[in-house]
Amino acid sequence: MKDAITALGSGPLTEAALVRHVFPLFSHVLDTDRIYLENHSLGRPLDQTADDMQEACSLWQSKLGDAWEAWLGERECSRARFARLIGAPRADCVVPKTSAGQGLRTVLNAMPGTPRVISTRSEFDSIDLILRQYAACGRIQVTWVEPEVSAVIAALDAGADLVVVSQVLYMTSRILHGLDGLAEACRAAGARFLVDAYHAIGVFPVDVTAMGADFLIGASYKYLRGGPGAGFLYISPAVLDSGFMPLDTGWFAKDDPFAFERPDPPRFAAGGDAFHESTPPIFTYYQARAGQQFTLEIGVARLRAYSLEQLARFKSYLADAGVSAEGGGPEYGAFLTIRVPDARDVVRRLAERGVDADARGHLVRVCPDCLTTDAEMQRAALSISLARAAP
Repeated sequence: MKDAITALGSGPLTEAALVRHVFPLFSHVLDTDRIYLENHSLGRPLDQTADDMQEACSLWQSKLGDAWEAWLGERECSRARFARLIGAPRADCVVPKTSAGQGLRTVLNAMPGTPRVISTRSEFDSIDLILRQYAACGRIQVTWVEPEVSAVIAALDAGADLVVVSQVLYMTSRILHGLDGLAEACRAAGARFLVDAYHAIGVFPVDVTAMGADFLIGASYKYLRGGPGAGFLYISPAVLDSGFMPLDTGWFAKDDPFAFERPDPPRFAAGGDAFHESTPPIFTYYQARAGQQFTLEIGVARLRAYSLEQLARFKSYLADAGVSAEGGGPEYGAFLTIRVPDARDVVRRLAERGVDADARGHLVRVCPDCLTTDAEMQRAALSISLARAAP
């Protein structure tokens, strides 16, 4: 992989160079005539991913219980790669989780009393559902506001313990700018600040330190090409140093898990290691490795520049086909949206034409990536026009 990416050179990405050097890294997933525009949902894996997972399995087969040294070493490498991708000051601030939702529950369960939470009406279903269920069970109080920084700051006047917002809105791809100012407002109000960066990581450079977030959640499922299960929770050094301790826990959170001692009260590992839980899902670290390495090797900023060029061209092809799309440009993430009254039917008709997209509400979402050719975008634009017009 490294040699292939080095061969791209250091300049802006071009389709010709990507086809020559990068496309062969994805030979299995590109062996199809279908046009895949769900890169904002499930990212396409590298060929190396299968080899990485086989490495984890081979360690199990050959070493059995002695495989843990290598397995846990890969966990630390995975944490370090996530830390680089979000600008975390150190790797132990990143705690592996199986989903972003698990990270949110970890935070909620560690907060004392009945926390007052402010969140927006535009959070992803999993985050929204967790907050609503906790509220229904009397575990938290939730104030819902529109997805605007100004609306969240105004709601802080009534008091809050935790603010939960997305950096990029999952339905529309709109970026919520001004999170650093929101972080300052949260600190002034005595509230902790949690950011869902699922649709930001790997799309554009994320700097959690500059953002000022106390917590950040995300995963490899989408733009990092790591599949399901490889999520994480970031906890800032200031929060770790404040005495914030987990309720969701397990034996891997102990200061010496393999000593099998049982002090009372428990002795937790230092820093973010205290937020490990029970026996971890080792294979997810290997599953996510190639995608993390690929993104870091090419560079998120270069991928962002190429994506913005693609989105602008795709949007123009759609316009030429009579289709109005929203998104693209610095105010949005990696996908475009098309508003139609029958979005799920349009997606079904697109699938019949060999184009894979998805629907959220009345929006069809389409996302080219660095594996999408210009010819595919032109064909997809025509297919979208025809699918939208079909009865």
